[in-house]
Amino acid sequence: MDRETRAALYLWIAMNRAAGSIQEHLTPQVESHGVTLTEFGVLEALFHKGPLTHGEIASRVLLANSSITYVIDKLEDRGLLRRRPSEEDRREKIVELTPDGQSKIEDAFPEHAALIDDLMADLGLEEKREVASRLRRIERRAGEHESASSSDE
Repeated sequence: MDRETRAALYLWIAMNRAAGSIQEHLTPQVESHGVTLTEFGVLEALFHKGPLTHGEIASRVLLANSSITYVIDKLEDRGLLRRRPSEEDRREKIVELTPDGQSKIEDAFPEHAALIDDLMADLGLEEKREVASRLRRIERRAGEHESASSSDE
């Protein structure tokens, strides 16, 4: 195995270990507010982006449309969000926070953000920006690779 491949594999392992470790800390913090990490992701996306379609939510929280429907159903049953028909396309549903959902995410998010800030405190501002930029490059490359692979079929 060449040095580039070995380094890529090491980076992949390091990224997954870091993400797993962070998730281990975030999960109990989020669950203390009565939601799962995935449910929190949906509420947080709506909190920061406003009303979204199922597909837009799925892409933001990195879930398949079928899985996101289940999560949205659960949150709607609990009165934390609602769906309404899209004005542009009546076949599509727009998902938005209810007042209870807004209140829940407003209560939970500052603590969540503070924990993430604390977990990443060993990096300075510029380092955080640089790591984020490099990870977006990896994400774009992986997306290009996925597109090329699916067009080959």
